[in-house]
Amino acid sequence: MEISLVQGILIGLITAFCYSGQLLGIYTNRALVMSFFVGVVLGDIPTALTFGALAELAYMGFGVGAGGTVPPNPVGPGIVGTIMAITLKHQGVTPESALALSFPFAVLFQLVTTAIYTIFSGNVKWSRNAIEQGKYKRFNLIANSTYIAFSVAGFLIGLLAALSRPGLQAFVEALPSWLINGFSVAGGLIPAIGFAMIMSVMLEKSLTPYVLLGYICAAYLELPTMAVAMVGTVFALIQYYGKDKTIVGEESTKGNSQTTLMEEEDFSNGI
Repeated sequence: MEISLVQGILIGLITAFCYSGQLLGIYTNRALVMSFFVGVVLGDIPTALTFGALAELAYMGFGVGAGGTVPPNPVGPGIVGTIMAITLKHQGVTPESALALSFPFAVLFQLVTTAIYTIFSGNVKWSRNAIEQGKYKRFNLIANSTYIAFSVAGFLIGLLAALSRPGLQAFVEALPSWLINGFSVAGGLIPAIGFAMIMSVMLEKSLTPYVLLGYICAAYLELPTMAVAMVGTVFALIQYYGKDKTIVGEESTKGNSQTTLMEEEDFSNGI
């Protein structure tokens, strides 16, 4: 599949919007969002959403940075990975293998992000000097310079990723089939690792049985996604309303104990 110049420009604009959107807190730099827009441009939304769902599971966990570590950037799979999954699927590249192949790009784009933050780290001092000198137009430019830099970098990344598709195809065709299959296996494990990282932070011991139940429903009973979600909803309601009854029971117990204490007190002395 060939990518035209117009499609490349559109992918560049999408990348600019999604990449710079992380500064606005609107979560446009999520892999699933970028995969969907790239799928619209390339005309293959099902493959894009399949890949985006895999990447989102993985990078939700990778987004939990341990200590001072910086996680990989989702722009790698969201843009480059989706392009590979759509344009190279006839060359044997599956969404799983595309996820594994796009991981180095995720690390590279995080280095770009760190470099941009480093370059514009003096914005606070420059903005203060501009205000003191009464140069408010200069202050406005400095205040928005980081956002502009992210937009420009995102556009260049998206455009180059789209126009470098022949190079990606040549690279994939040079790989042996057994290595592509290995990348598919590794890519299938990455979402599991990401989800495990999330559970290691959020999971409580009391909720472990429900996690095992969900795994049994999906892996052994082979229930569809909606059925597993409905089973989870049932147990969530049981857990929610069970807590209310427990609170009411505790309050009534406290009330009875207080009444018993009142009855046992001796008021013969008038106090």
